[in-house]
Amino acid sequence: MDDTEVIRRIGALVDEEHELERTQASTGPDESTAERLRDIEVALDQCWDLLRQRRARRETGDDPDEAGVRPPEVVERYQQ
Repeated sequence: MDDTEVIRRIGALVDEEHELERTQASTGPDESTAERLRDIEVALDQCWDLLRQRRARRETGDDPDEAGVRPPEVVERYQQ
């Protein structure tokens, strides 16, 4: 996945997140919606991490395509 694809994926996830938040605001809390929002949050963290890895590898002269998606347990431990 190149940078453009990662950025597109981030955009799609953000759009879905906003739509679910609007739905939840108008219909009230829903467990399946809340679970999907948590899944989206993790996926966004993974995408942003991958994009940062790719950019860092490029800046240091390494191959950005060698960057990989880290598991949720790793990206969820990062400090914001």
